[in-house]
Order: sequence, then structure tokens, then C-alpha cells
Amino acid sequence: MTGKERDLRITDTGTLKALAHPLRMKLYRALYVAGSATASQLADQVDEAVSLVSYHLRKLAEHGLIEEAEPRSADGRERWWQPASDGVTIRDRDFRDAPEKAAAHLAATRLFHEQRADMYRRYLDERATWSAEWNAAAPDNESLLRLTAAELAELGAELTALARKYGDRGRSAEARGDTEGRENVALHVYGFPFRL
Repeated sequence: MTGKERDLRITDTGTLKALAHPLRMKLYRALYVAGSATASQLADQVDEAVSLVSYHLRKLAEHGLIEEAEPRSADGRERWWQPASDGVTIRDRDFRDAPEKAAAHLAATRLFHEQRADMYRRYLDERATWSAEWNAAAPDNESLLRLTAAELAELGAELTALARKYGDRGRSAEARGDTEGRENVALHVYGFPFRL
């Protein structure tokens, strides 16, 4: 997604709520993976009516999360969409100044986590259909560390930078036509304090 903003930082409750709708988040994720798509194409992926998908795409666009894309076919009736940025950033500190904002942030975070957990469960259920190479490559680990808040923030920034490096590498390779063996990969990283 060259020329786009790297990450759109969501700081208002309206945009957060627009994204934190179960179907809209699925559509945003599917659109991000596809690069660009029509409502019809996305409706097939999420098994919903085209009219409903079109409505939710317009809501995402109203909040600047997606935008119209260049048409990829001669059919002028098709409206193509693409993400407006390379991703979104949602920070807890932007939603702490009012109880209703904190509640909206918590609800959104729970939804995102549930959808990520569903994605991982689906992978586990379908694991037998993936090659031994893919199953061996898929990390599944837990690290229990003793850190300060500043160290955890630094670790998170380093992990994000590393993931971006690999994401950029994959997109560059695909742009050169190197698609052999490439699949969509989800990398979910959570770091949080806990007490026993």
C-alpha cells in the first residue's frame, strides 16, 4: 500500500466503535489481506449479503479507515475499496480520560482478542490440512519475564518493528512476482503484567 499513511492512529471513540463491530473488523481484515476488493468479493468471504457489506464498508469509509480504490475491472458499477493506511494503532492512553472512552476501548480490545483467538482456533482445527513445513514454522510459545513497564514498552516496539520488517519484505517480494510458497500469516503478540 505504497503512498499511504503507515498507521492510522485511532484516538476518538466514534472511529474506534466503527472498527469494533464484529463484521466491520472482519471486512477490514479481509480488505487488508486482499489489498483491494469490491463489496461482492468481500460478501463471499464473510458469507453476508452484498447490501449489508456495502453498508458496513461505507461506515468504515466515513471514519477514514478505508477509501475507494482504483477500479480493477471494466465494470463501472463495481466500487472498489482499499484500506486508507497500512494499519491502525489504538493506544490505551488515548482512551483513559473518560469512563465511557475507557469502556469503549475495553470492549474493542475484547472483540479484537476474540476474533484473533477464533483465527488461531480455526488454524488449529485445520492444522492437518497444512504441510509439515507450515506446521513446524508456526510459533506457539509463552515467555514469562520480569520487566518494568518501560522494558515491556521497548520490547513491544522492537517486536512491532521486526514484524514490519518481515511484512515489508513479503510485500516487496510479491511486488517482484515472488509468490511461490507465500501464505497469509497472522502474528499475534500480547504482553501484559500478571500476578499469581
